[in-house]
Amino acid sequence: MTHQRILLICLIFTCCLCCQDEADKRIAPKAKKIASVKPLIQHKNTEKEKLSDYGFFKLPLANLEPTDQVVLYDLNTPLFSDYAFKKRFVYLPDSTKISYKNKGVMDFENGSVLIKNFYYPKDFRKPEQEKRIIETRLLIKENDAWKPLNYIWNEEQTEAILNYVGKQELVHWIDNEGTERSVSYAVPNLNQCKNCHAKGKNITPIGPTAAQWNKTYSLALSDKNQLDYFYEKGILEELVEPALRPKLPVWNDALLPVDHRAKAYLDANCAHCHNLEGSAKNSGLYLSYNQTDSRKRGIYKPPIAAGKGSGDFIYDIVPGHPEESILIYRMKSNDPSIRMPEIGRSVAHTEGLNLLERYIKELAQNK
Repeated sequence: MTHQRILLICLIFTCCLCCQDEADKRIAPKAKKIASVKPLIQHKNTEKEKLSDYGFFKLPLANLEPTDQVVLYDLNTPLFSDYAFKKRFVYLPDSTKISYKNKGVMDFENGSVLIKNFYYPKDFRKPEQEKRIIETRLLIKENDAWKPLNYIWNEEQTEAILNYVGKQELVHWIDNEGTERSVSYAVPNLNQCKNCHAKGKNITPIGPTAAQWNKTYSLALSDKNQLDYFYEKGILEELVEPALRPKLPVWNDALLPVDHRAKAYLDANCAHCHNLEGSAKNSGLYLSYNQTDSRKRGIYKPPIAAGKGSGDFIYDIVPGHPEESILIYRMKSNDPSIRMPEIGRSVAHTEGLNLLERYIKELAQNK
């Protein structure tokens, strides 16, 4: 092969490489495969941006005066939420009713909305006077499923805006003893709402049960039972006679037995998670009012997973010794990694703790 021929072959090879480089530059590089991250909450554009858009309340909105198809209701023993007051309503679409259930949550039709407003009177001794509304929570039933939404009120108290991520609000008030109090109130995010309202894989209401609704109705002109009032108004159907209706005791009614009141308190504040289908089902601690198994109720029951949350104590409840009971330790703590309930409070409920401590002391006497 001649020298000229070798040079010609090298030149052709080099040109081919250069052409290939230029071609490669013209081809867009392939994107790297990245694992998709599914958001915890899926939002729909049908959600209303402002609370006033629903038309649940007359103007001015802060009066919380319901419009037609919106009905006030109350509970025997409510959940403690940093001493916040609550006003609860249910919206029922045209010609719909609530189907009575003796056990579990009432049966609501699609389109029904449960409305819960959290507020603080400026002075607890004058609860009907000046107040500050913090949030309004909705549970909306669509396609046979419940969807939670949260609305946070503005400083002017003229509107509440849809919120997904939660918020901290510093609140001040004067308590029933005339003492100035304050708390950093935590508006939950939607995932926290779902955690508390979980029943298996579904979301469900907590408060509207026969046991909670079986009480005197505050808006009735006489001492009429709330269930009877709703039935007579055509809101509720299939009501059973009074003797067959369950009733949850009022936790702070001093005329009732301590153990009944304590179990009612634990039912309202703990059992929505501590049941066989709740988010704390793996704890083995089940605190529904009708739980009859003492070990499942926590008596001489060791925790499933010991650690910081146990406070180095051995049992959830030690009869006669609230100071050695994990339940009391966790309900007294304000440490987010220890406290129970873990969502919905940032201060301990002194009055509720006093009741539970008395209940545990009396357990030793009843053995």
